[in-house]
Amino acid sequence: MKKQEGYTLVEMVIAIAVGLVVILVIYAAVNVGQRSAVNVERKVAAHQDARAALQLMSLEIQMASYDPVNPAGIWRNPTACSSPSANQNYRGIQTATATALTIEMDANDNGVVGGGDPNEIITYSYDAANQYITRETSCGGGQPFLGDMPGDPRAVRVINTAAVPVFRYFDPLGIEILPAGLPVGIPNIARIDITLWVETEEIDPNTNQRRKTVYSTSVIPRNHRI
Repeated sequence: MKKQEGYTLVEMVIAIAVGLVVILVIYAAVNVGQRSAVNVERKVAAHQDARAALQLMSLEIQMASYDPVNPAGIWRNPTACSSPSANQNYRGIQTATATALTIEMDANDNGVVGGGDPNEIITYSYDAANQYITRETSCGGGQPFLGDMPGDPRAVRVINTAAVPVFRYFDPLGIEILPAGLPVGIPNIARIDITLWVETEEIDPNTNQRRKTVYSTSVIPRNHRI
């Protein structure tokens, strides 16, 4: 009779140990891949939100002071939109600070700003405490715009500081109009720089930090100094 041999206990223990190591290596690789995919998705979502916000702000701000009919007293009070502004010489830039900007335009060419078109008076405001930007139309109260998503997880938080303001203003010679020169200097505004310094809401699992990115552009409100 042939001698029948099987696996010894030591061989079985070694085989099980090797199998566990292989499984752990595969799990680690899959886990890293999943975390990387999630990180990429978060970065893409943050990029899309910030770029879309910057594009809309640029399009609207460059229309500031558009006024083809040019009637007297067309510009509105930025805090009481039904009333004429006491500063008609500010034209379609009624508020200009480092964190807030109110622009006005006669978009439908009817000679009335805010008369039937809510998007003719627009205010962008940065809330540093809550790290988001709101967009308000026709004094109707700020609505979520960038970094503020009630009831839905936000992709980014806006982290601008005094050293990196959301809005900066320049005269026709390219000289910056500092906050001390505003609002008196509003009629001289020839260029507005917008800077959105954002970071992902979720922490990157690979670095345990939020990813930060700066988006910026320059806008020329061509109708403002006409």
